[in-house]
Amino acid sequence: MRIVVDYRPAVSVRTGVGEYIHQVVRALTATTGDEIVAFTSSWKGRPAAGLAAHLGARVVDRRIPVRLLNYLWHRWEWPPVDRIVGAVDVAHSSHPLLMPVRRAAQVVTIHDLFFLDHPESTSDEIRRDYPSLVAGHARRAHAVITSTQYGKQQVVSRLGVAPAAVHVCPAGAPSWTSLGNAPNIPKDGCVLFLGTLEARKNVGALLDAYASLLNRGVSMPSLVLAGRATSSAAAWLARLARPPLAGHVTHVGYVADDVRETLFRSARLLVIPSLDEGFGLPALEAMSAGIPVVASNRGSLPEVLGPAGALVDPTDMTALSAAIERGIKDDDWARSAAQAGLDRARRFRWADSAAALRLAYVSAVERHRAQ
Repeated sequence: MRIVVDYRPAVSVRTGVGEYIHQVVRALTATTGDEIVAFTSSWKGRPAAGLAAHLGARVVDRRIPVRLLNYLWHRWEWPPVDRIVGAVDVAHSSHPLLMPVRRAAQVVTIHDLFFLDHPESTSDEIRRDYPSLVAGHARRAHAVITSTQYGKQQVVSRLGVAPAAVHVCPAGAPSWTSLGNAPNIPKDGCVLFLGTLEARKNVGALLDAYASLLNRGVSMPSLVLAGRATSSAAAWLARLARPPLAGHVTHVGYVADDVRETLFRSARLLVIPSLDEGFGLPALEAMSAGIPVVASNRGSLPEVLGPAGALVDPTDMTALSAAIERGIKDDDWARSAAQAGLDRARRFRWADSAAALRLAYVSAVERHRAQ
């Protein structure tokens, strides 16, 4: 098959969606004989040199502003992507709305539906297009990809998509150089948050819980916030300069792939207090590195974490602070949770993700031909 994948989320700062599409494209080219075309577009940003060789795919890059192309695609369904990259059998959108095509089967990835419940916490473009269009696009798609069973249930129940058209393709765990063989619970390790600083990540609750521990006189390691800050993070970041957080919390910004292992090695505990997650890739990364995890009991996180780590109500500051304190003070619990995470992370392989995705492509082509 010849498949075009919307690679734009992975071109510059690879957050969860970008990392997912980057790794699954690499796994597809490594395990199948299909021809993969990675499509990118931007007015300023260009793909890194050597990207095609790194992916094992052909890269088609166009100097078109992302917002302009999205507007044309979402509102006018033009230009068809197979007019840009050439004839393909499958066009795979990595965001919840379809890329327009002339003849190919259409596949769309929907990690979560947070934008339906909290449109006020999303960008202008997402508010404009996603809530009104997602159901129609999902039902038109020849296959819908989700990364968890939770995501599949949401797509079926809320968007009215037939269960047979929804395919679960979980993310894979990364490989580390020095981590991943045993629990990583350094006594002086930091409390780590990793992810984009946006509304649904609920960073304010983490700051509240951490501040309550400091105010109680609990001896705490530093809290490190790692991730790109959005406009909604301004109030959180302003708090870092004021007591009790001043001198205890650091925002290090986006952490590139080549220094990610160093960041994880410095961590005693990963905390993910999200209000919703389509997968929660940082949780799996921490588990595979032997780091205990405290996570929200919302979205897909319970499915990913399983019996490893601790699940808490992200709106319950008392429960969140207690879980963090336990992760820092209780070596036995931390070691047990870390080992459980290591064991569970071995179930998540990118090769399996690619195999599931290819089955979805085959199904999409068959459904397209039957129409």
